[in-house]
Amino acid sequence: FGKSRQGWLGEPVPVADYEDVRTGSAVIRSTVVGSDPQEYSVEIIKIYPENRTDNRNFLLKVTDPELLAATGGIVQGMSGSPIIQSGKIVGAVTHVLVNDPTTGYGIFIENMLDAAA
Repeated sequence: FGKSRQGWLGEPVPVADYEDVRTGSAVIRSTVVGSDPQEYSVEIIKIYPENRTDNRNFLLKVTDPELLAATGGIVQGMSGSPIIQSGKIVGAVTHVLVNDPTTGYGIFIENMLDAAA
């Protein structure tokens, strides 16, 4: 959404419907070192009902060794990092579990788009 005088960088990513999201492997795109975003592997381990309103629509676990070595998991500043599964954006990182930084929550992209409408 929005306009940019400079344009947008990158390639568009198709949007996943709720029915497209499944447990299993996915990636998050985040900038941890330097200024370029990188893809890091995660696992979606639980999907909650689509109408859940607390921005915790699915549970994910960081599985990427490089990200785990650099940060220990999800850290402050990663909120909003897109989550991509099977070539579609399924959502974004929202929360981390305080007692386990390798695990956190994501919000469905559909819910984000509905809120923006």
